Amino acid sequence: MEKSRPLWDNPLQFVFACISYAVGLGNVWRFPYLCQMYGGGGFLIPYLIMLIAEGMPLLYLELAVGQRMRQGSIGAWKIISPYLCGVGVASVVVSFFLSMYYNVINAWAFWYLFHSFQDPLPWATCPLNSNRTGYEEECEKTSSTQYFWYRQTLNISPALEASGSVQWEQALCLTLAWLVVYLCILRGTESTGKVVYVTASLPYCVLIIYLIRGLTLHGAVNGLIYMFTPKLYSGTLPVWQLEQLSNPKAWISAATQIFFSLGLGFGSLIAFASYNESSTNCERHAVIVSLINSTTSIFASIVTFSIYGFKATFNYETCLSKVILLLMDAFDLEEGSVTADNLSQMKAFLMATHPQQYAQLAPQLKNCSLEAELDTAVQGTGLAFIVYSEAIKNMEVPQLYSVLYFFMLLMLGIGSMLGNTAAILTPLTDSKFITSRFPKEVISGAVCLINCVIGLIFTMEAGNYWFDIFNDYAATLSLLLIVLVETIAVCYIYGIRRFEKDLHTMIGRKPNWYWKIMWAFASPLLIISLFIFYLTDYILTGTLQYQAWDATQGQLVTKDYPGYALAVIGLLVAASTMCIPLGALVTFIRKRLKRERVSTVA
Repeated sequence: MEKSRPLWDNPLQFVFACISYAVGLGNVWRFPYLCQMYGGGGFLIPYLIMLIAEGMPLLYLELAVGQRMRQGSIGAWKIISPYLCGVGVASVVVSFFLSMYYNVINAWAFWYLFHSFQDPLPWATCPLNSNRTGYEEECEKTSSTQYFWYRQTLNISPALEASGSVQWEQALCLTLAWLVVYLCILRGTESTGKVVYVTASLPYCVLIIYLIRGLTLHGAVNGLIYMFTPKLYSGTLPVWQLEQLSNPKAWISAATQIFFSLGLGFGSLIAFASYNESSTNCERHAVIVSLINSTTSIFASIVTFSIYGFKATFNYETCLSKVILLLMDAFDLEEGSVTADNLSQMKAFLMATHPQQYAQLAPQLKNCSLEAELDTAVQGTGLAFIVYSEAIKNMEVPQLYSVLYFFMLLMLGIGSMLGNTAAILTPLTDSKFITSRFPKEVISGAVCLINCVIGLIFTMEAGNYWFDIFNDYAATLSLLLIVLVETIAVCYIYGIRRFEKDLHTMIGRKPNWYWKIMWAFASPLLIISLFIFYLTDYILTGTLQYQAWDATQGQLVTKDYPGYALAVIGLLVAASTMCIPLGALVTFIRKRLKRERVSTVA
């Protein structure tokens, strides 16, 4: 099992590499969204339980397998059983799919970062129309930040069927993103090991700066109260908590967040651990990385909701000011006679004393609500590139905070990409057939070039729709199946007792009862439950749909996926999941043919 290979300079470098990979964009944009959906207090309970029952044990298992076998995902599972070679192949395929579209986020971050040096910021106001007599009609129907995202960044088409052409600005940004990744992985752990110190630590520096700034913003408290205060469905906090804890979707969302934020099943953690010294305490590292990852999610949520509270309060107060101004102009009221505090009473008074005039004005009077502003649930790219940019434009010195924020996104994205590419490259560089013919620099360059060329699909006018397809369907079911097979393989094929002895050899002690119960029973049952839930959800959903941008309305509309898109979704799922049974079948056939040849010779 031992194999001569380059190692991390020290255990700390390995921890930084795992943190750089695991702590990614999901911590910044998906976890805050889930907190918003289920309430901070209500969601944190299932989240922490899932961390203990699922996150830590499975992370420890993958790190231990990689460190013991000293191979990438394909070689490691092949050592455990030749019939499991397909598990490693499936991990590589999923990581390849992920790399194809994930680096597009870094391209978008570069695009926004370059535009952050302008004064004013290009998404601060709507652009003038071609006649320069007013603003662009599409922008007037939506907002300046949404217009900049959907029209000036994506130049998005009205539907998936309208593919459009490649947007050369985004294509250049994507090429730059892949060039940066290539330079970071050029010489394997020698170069990656130095980069992870930056990609792992700098985002925390920016988050701390944003936390300090966010907490001093007007309305930040409203966002934090909203985050940590549950919605009282039944009038009392205990009843609400019981309802949320009995809500299966809260538990499913918590388990899914833990599962994907740690990067289980991609093969990246196995690849990173394979470069460890055999005596490295992988148990301690699994606990440390899991806790840092979850703490970062909570910390990022506090930052996000302080910004979110500022944005909601700003929009709410702007709405109030417009309503007050309309009332004062329409009814010729004295300045200061209508305030935010007495607005409701004044509206009722004016409606009673001037019913006809008020009825004519009523369509222009918006119903301003802070709760409604805070209730606007946004996740993913919407939170990262629309909500944050909208909040940033209203800050003092917005260029500074824009540069800091999008630079942080880049560090998070590049850190995750280092893990994704390691999952692909490590099995390739473990192959003597490949390494005897090509140097590492060429292998790394070929992987980056292939991904970059295929990734140009996501820079087309319909590219964002394809991005959503890959993001939603390329990994979910596949990873659940991969990790389920991994857990069963270690516990019931390799053998839990044999695995215990390996761990005793490596770290000097056997795993305690907690780890063994989680590996053998709790985690597999949990993964099976998740797998059944997702399959049932896909079946019950019926025709799969997506959100398309309607420029005439200035908003997203729901449309059905065309037949060829459904075929692509099916291929994405099958391409990785089928590797597992096909790998076992090919191994069985090869062994059968080998036995027949031996018996024929005899």
